[in-house]
Amino acid sequence: MATKQEEQQGRHQEVGHKSLLQSDALYQYILETSVYPREPECMKELREITAKHPWNIMTTSADEGQFLNMLLKLIGAKKTMEIGVYTGYSLLATALALPEDGTILAMDVNRENYELGLPVIQKAGVAQKIDFREGPAMPVLDQLLEDKSNHGSFDFVFVDADKDNYINYHKRLIDLVKIGGVIGYDNTLWNGSVVAPPDAPLRKYVRYYRDFVLELNKALAADPRVEICQLPVGDGITLCRRVA
Repeated sequence: MATKQEEQQGRHQEVGHKSLLQSDALYQYILETSVYPREPECMKELREITAKHPWNIMTTSADEGQFLNMLLKLIGAKKTMEIGVYTGYSLLATALALPEDGTILAMDVNRENYELGLPVIQKAGVAQKIDFREGPAMPVLDQLLEDKSNHGSFDFVFVDADKDNYINYHKRLIDLVKIGGVIGYDNTLWNGSVVAPPDAPLRKYVRYYRDFVLELNKALAADPRVEICQLPVGDGITLCRRVA
């Protein structure tokens, strides 16, 4: 017979909960006490627009958006990149954190989703910081690498895209981010499925991408070029600080 904790874990997997906390009430407390009262009005507007989208599970959670915004300020980021934009919630969090002359190279295969949030980004007065490219990120990264002046030029990169390419992104991004710069990989705890038993009832897409996430986590832990910190914020985010 399943314990109460096991039942709650199952519910979290079933509804695709954006937090790995085992208590909905505790997560709600964090949101209502520390996140929502400090959330800029433009981010709240974009979050509410995105909530109506049929793929809203793809959005960055509000607490992770707050975390990214503070992290970028702490490291003094100016030149950044985002792979996987969706409607732009994390993109807006980044744009708000950057100085006036800060830049974001943003890539996504779906311009329509980005344009859903674009009016909010424009109203917030930060659209000029964003260089949006529609299409796969890999060709853009390869093109950047061809120009040596791009090597070690990015302060921060946030990756929230196709999990089966995370390893391929890392192979390229490690040369594009500067020494002391940070790469953030989203969804590295993947709905908690990274510790699920082989026969666990998982959604098809969760099960499919789980092995890629496990492969990434193992590779990052063994990569001497980065210092890492894996945080249970949102669906798990792993920060990689380049040291070599």
